[in-house]
Amino acid sequence: MSLTPPLDSQAIRQMRQENHKMRDRDFAAQFNISEAQLVAAYLGEGVTQINAELDQIFPRLAALGEVMALTRNDSCVIEKVGTYSDYRPGKHASMVLTPEIDLRLFPRHFAFAFAVERSSDAGLRRSLQFFDAAGDAVHKVHLRPASNLDAWAALVQDLALPDQQTLPEVTPRQPPEPAKADPKMAEQLRREWAKMTDTHQFRQLTSRLKMNRLGAYRIAGEPLARQLVADAVDTMLQALRDQGTEVMIFVGNPGCIQIHAGPVHSLRRMGPWQNILDPGFDLHLRLDHLHEVWAVSKPTQHGAAISVEGFDRQGRVLLQVFGRRDENRDHRPEWGEIVAALPSLCAPLADQAATPAAEAVQ
Repeated sequence: MSLTPPLDSQAIRQMRQENHKMRDRDFAAQFNISEAQLVAAYLGEGVTQINAELDQIFPRLAALGEVMALTRNDSCVIEKVGTYSDYRPGKHASMVLTPEIDLRLFPRHFAFAFAVERSSDAGLRRSLQFFDAAGDAVHKVHLRPASNLDAWAALVQDLALPDQQTLPEVTPRQPPEPAKADPKMAEQLRREWAKMTDTHQFRQLTSRLKMNRLGAYRIAGEPLARQLVADAVDTMLQALRDQGTEVMIFVGNPGCIQIHAGPVHSLRRMGPWQNILDPGFDLHLRLDHLHEVWAVSKPTQHGAAISVEGFDRQGRVLLQVFGRRDENRDHRPEWGEIVAALPSLCAPLADQAATPAAEAVQ
């Protein structure tokens, strides 16, 4: 089933003019349209719909030179400056692997793509914006002053779709999956978890046991998973800043995961948002949206991979933070010490009844 927007393009543009100070995402939510439909309302007026196939677009992004890559969910935004010089296609997952821009891309979630030119006080801003079938933003590429405008023009011309008049029809947004686990399987989970040799085996393990990430954390118990107080993430960020420990920060949505690898230098709190504002790297996190925070340890051949992971009230992961690893080690003792010092929640949700797998899938 598709959802037809309650407003046509002209009405959307009029309402946008009357609410020009709102962010696109907030405007779309308030007026019951998707962000993709808001962007498409300006087709022919600085917006061009282009081919959304990753293998058609992403190999050409390197020619743009320096750009800013942005990925977000409802509560966390990550921005990195760099180039898309190493794109690796894949049927189920593609990657961009550079020191600055490190992405995991899931092609089935890329339904719509637009090239956007928008006037601002700082001049004309150009971006490529990708959306899923529900019209939610998956990933965005923002050009910078040093970007190659000839490559931009060629990309837009070559990949423009023939129909540039129609607002896209979007499908209903899929509800987030709640925590899913069967307490009767807790011992088997712990036993097989302890035998892991690679962090990627965790997804296979939980899938085989008909659990998901959060459900498994709730029933595993220490030393595998320890629930922390919600403000432990802010405490952790401050410790990273003060100690200079290098980490890997994962932020994403169902269609894209973007990764920062390196230190955290500058924090600036603004209301509920905690912001990392470093050269070439920004992160914006709604601390008040953190409902569950877990310290997790996964065994690997190169030492324990320790993470701090934050979830919202619906059970969606907002961000994950690991010690920065390389080909020879997955464990950084200084990162492990930071995590070990974070306070536990006195009444962990692990003591509550987890949602049985059979009930969660009904």
